[in-house]
Amino acid sequence: MIADWQTLARRYAGNPTVIGADLFNEPHAEGTDPNGTGACWGCGDPNRDWRLAAQRIGNAILSVQPNWLIFVEGVSCLSGGTPNAWDNIPDPWQNCDWWGGNLSGAVTQPVVLNVANRLVYAPHDYGISVFDRQPWFNDPNFPNNLPSVWNHFWGQLNAPIMLGEFGSTLANPLDVQWLNTLMTYLTSNGFSFTYWSWNPNSGDTGGIVGDDWWTVNQQKYNILRPHLNPPSGISPSPSTSVSPSVSPSSSPRPGGCTATYTITGSWQGGFGAEVRVTNTGTAPTSNGWRVVWTFTAGQRVTNLWQAVYTVSGNTYTVTNPPDYNKVIPPGQSVTFGFNASWTNSNPIPSPITCTVL
Repeated sequence: MIADWQTLARRYAGNPTVIGADLFNEPHAEGTDPNGTGACWGCGDPNRDWRLAAQRIGNAILSVQPNWLIFVEGVSCLSGGTPNAWDNIPDPWQNCDWWGGNLSGAVTQPVVLNVANRLVYAPHDYGISVFDRQPWFNDPNFPNNLPSVWNHFWGQLNAPIMLGEFGSTLANPLDVQWLNTLMTYLTSNGFSFTYWSWNPNSGDTGGIVGDDWWTVNQQKYNILRPHLNPPSGISPSPSTSVSPSVSPSSSPRPGGCTATYTITGSWQGGFGAEVRVTNTGTAPTSNGWRVVWTFTAGQRVTNLWQAVYTVSGNTYTVTNPPDYNKVIPPGQSVTFGFNASWTNSNPIPSPITCTVL
């Protein structure tokens, strides 16, 4: 395996379209073995410890191609065992994630490469339609509990993060909440991502294009689009299905902010939206912020994440974000999202105001 990677690294050296190597897809424990014989993290067994293997493979690649990035996925359970119905045998759920998704051990036992600034952690994460027994899906605080789950497994590592796989058919409406929350989390933390998959032939998730390999699934695309960078040198084109509305802003001052409201997806009787809060002032929003808008067509928020809302008539006030969304450096942004109901029309509320507290 190492020799093969080195052959590829030599072949594509200097090719600007090849930026690195994702070393191994979804290391995990096989079957239902509870005894710890699968891929572990930090167990010290050279036959099973994926951290040690990633270091060996990564350093071998870098010895012949030092410019490549080395993408390292996680394991499933830290011990290399398999949880028994997601109880405490042999690992509590906090130690077991999706195949390739558990990088919690890297907080104290990181991968160490011989070339600096080449390591990228690349976990995987999926929604309910792929596997509905992940315990965090049954939390009464879902989907607001999800950022703490991601923080635990891979969100607090001292290295760049690229979520290498995530996706869903969105057949389960709860997966719409999962995906909106995930995209907000990724963007808020500056994490990169690659969606699984573009093609339609994934049995677990389907594709962004349909079975004709051509027609774009607009529901998926509308959720992803606000978080995408346009191709280099090309401005993003307007979209009839995603219409932002930004409150007027004045020149930068110590405490100023704007709010951009974007519809990320819609379905019969409901829709999802994201609001991006941008600090236009010259000081951090150390005490948080407040966003206010009024619906004019009877829309009603059904659940909201990354902040707290109150409603008076048709006017919504959003404030009290969690700590990681409260403090916004000057010129930076955070987001919150929500799902809501609608009937005959769904106009963008205007104005939408933002106030630094």
